[in-house]
Amino acid sequence: MNDPSDPGPPPPPPAPPTPGAATGHALGNGIPPGAGPPPTDHKVLKSLLGAWALAACSAQETAAVEAHLTDCAPCADEALRLRDAVALLHPEDNLDLDPQLRSRVLAGCLGRRPARIPVPEWAAPYDAETARLDALLRDMGESEWRAPVLLKWFDGRRERSRAATVAGALGQLAAVDGLVAAALGLGDPWEDAPQPDGRVSPADRSEAYWKQRPAAPAPAVVRNSWREQTHTLVRAVSLRDTHGLTVPYGALTMPLSDAFLERAFACWVRAGDIAEAVDYPYRPPLSPHLHRMIDLTVRLLPDALAQRRRNGLAGPPRGLVTAGSPGRTLHLEVEGSGGGHWYIALDSPAAAPAPEKAVAHVALDGTEFCRLAAGHIPPEEAAAGQEGDREAIHDVLAAAASLSRL
Repeated sequence: MNDPSDPGPPPPPPAPPTPGAATGHALGNGIPPGAGPPPTDHKVLKSLLGAWALAACSAQETAAVEAHLTDCAPCADEALRLRDAVALLHPEDNLDLDPQLRSRVLAGCLGRRPARIPVPEWAAPYDAETARLDALLRDMGESEWRAPVLLKWFDGRRERSRAATVAGALGQLAAVDGLVAAALGLGDPWEDAPQPDGRVSPADRSEAYWKQRPAAPAPAVVRNSWREQTHTLVRAVSLRDTHGLTVPYGALTMPLSDAFLERAFACWVRAGDIAEAVDYPYRPPLSPHLHRMIDLTVRLLPDALAQRRRNGLAGPPRGLVTAGSPGRTLHLEVEGSGGGHWYIALDSPAAAPAPEKAVAHVALDGTEFCRLAAGHIPPEEAAAGQEGDREAIHDVLAAAASLSRL
């Protein structure tokens, strides 16, 4: 019988804590030691759901909230709703490549190792726009090549249009590019085309193409021929001395640099027509390239306005001055990408535009101005803001639209 006064042997010392066991913090739940006890109260955890959805909780709070969501259905539903709401705050990722990616990659490469034979600066817009159109064509399926494309332009009096397929629209673009190829002494992929001899205009060449083209041109043949021609043009101006070369555009003769810029503009317009036909988003050119295209259009306006006046389609001059003297002027303000301020002589191409002689002011977006010059919108719908001489404004906008061609 044991003596009740005997305390017995001393109790064994406590065992050391097992790794992963609860020792004042939940190591097993991923909560770091020394962070204090995790929150366990329902109200506290519910109040953390917003921060959790935004990924703004600490590691300890995140572990506690996620552990709570496995046991609390109302909080789990609320967490899902919050996560969906947070997703709406972020724009959807666009799977299309940034149009500036090619330029940035090339700039980075050339910064380390300059090109032995660089592309002339004035040919860069053409090089970029043909590459962008080729990327669009590369992703198209056989059925999309047969998609109907509506080609629109302004003939000086009214809007006109012609229906084509993607292949036909691309073939027409290549046919007019042949004017530049011929000026450089290169071969013409369209053997039956009327050759430019100072009288053949882009419109003449386009009409000849529509009459002679095959009924259903093979997409691969059309694309390969057009792309090879664009590569040949860029290589030619990169390897040669092209100073002083001009390109005949019917009654108009352009410096080679302006002709390349005009063909870059035409390529962008045609690419937009094709993209619209196949329901594909297509962005405007890079801002510096767009600015050059707008500048070329503005430089052509005085002559276009004078031609319309000779045809009885514009008001008579109101103040003729000697060549080089300042005359009546329209202030064109182009907003947005590629924009700027231009001053256009109204009464004679030989007059000097002068801000102090401005009798009208027109303001519109850069892309909208280019759509006007492409004949895709009527002059009456182009300007966002107008002030001053209404006749001068109408004449200039109509002259811009008349620059468009098929």
